[in-house]
Amino acid sequence: MKIGFNEGTTFESATLEENLEYCEKYGYDYIEIRSIDQLKDYLTRHSLADLKQYFDDHHIKPLSLNALCFFNNRTKEDEKAIVAEFKEYLEICRAIECEYICAVPSNLDNTEKGKTLVPEVNESCVRVLTELSDLAKPYGVKIAIEFIGIPENTVNTFEQAYEIVRAIDRDNVGLVYDTFQFTGMNSSLASVTKEVADKIFIFHINDVDDYPVGQMRDSDRCFPGEGIIDLKAHLAKMKELNYDFVASVELFRPEYYQMDPEVVIQKAKATTDVVIAKYY
Repeated sequence: MKIGFNEGTTFESATLEENLEYCEKYGYDYIEIRSIDQLKDYLTRHSLADLKQYFDDHHIKPLSLNALCFFNNRTKEDEKAIVAEFKEYLEICRAIECEYICAVPSNLDNTEKGKTLVPEVNESCVRVLTELSDLAKPYGVKIAIEFIGIPENTVNTFEQAYEIVRAIDRDNVGLVYDTFQFTGMNSSLASVTKEVADKIFIFHINDVDDYPVGQMRDSDRCFPGEGIIDLKAHLAKMKELNYDFVASVELFRPEYYQMDPEVVIQKAKATTDVVIAKYY
């Protein structure tokens, strides 16, 4: 299993240049680039050609652009903007040879109408992602949907996200399997069967403080092995499914943003190595 680093872990404390330097130093294999802010900041000082050259000259490689946010149940004007943003991301992926774009569903307060029926949510997701799939195909880019395990998100369980992916039925549309998101709304490991194996594109590993289901938030995430998530069960499931690609660490804890980012990146790698060592 390769180890990846999601820039959300240090997005308030480090630049993309710093994240690349520290990730290379501590032996990460992949990085998930925050296209919504850290990449934009990087491009005020560098070019995409510079970034491609960095990847060519170093061990670390790009895993995903993170993320296309709030793509479903939006106004027609919003959808046009989302498609335009996605097209920009495709050109970035082409320039730096990045295979995945993560896509995050809308929160209820970011939808056109607010409270929305599940069939309407799923229909919107299928329609928009099918269009994006068509756009991505010539680029060889895959879309990984990240369900968000909080009550206010429109797609907040593994089961719902997989239902959407199955309805789309495209080779280039799959899932982000995030241990925090999975725990947040009590998704069931029993739903993660052999049938879904080839639809798990990206695996996010993290832990969380002991809050009730529905009350966990990104700010409650912690280093792998320091919270209450049954990471052994998740890793055993990944092993059962023959998933052996990347475990990417993604944390959003405010205390970590106050720490030296090099220390955070080093500890995230060390704790992840310990957790996965029994399985990979």
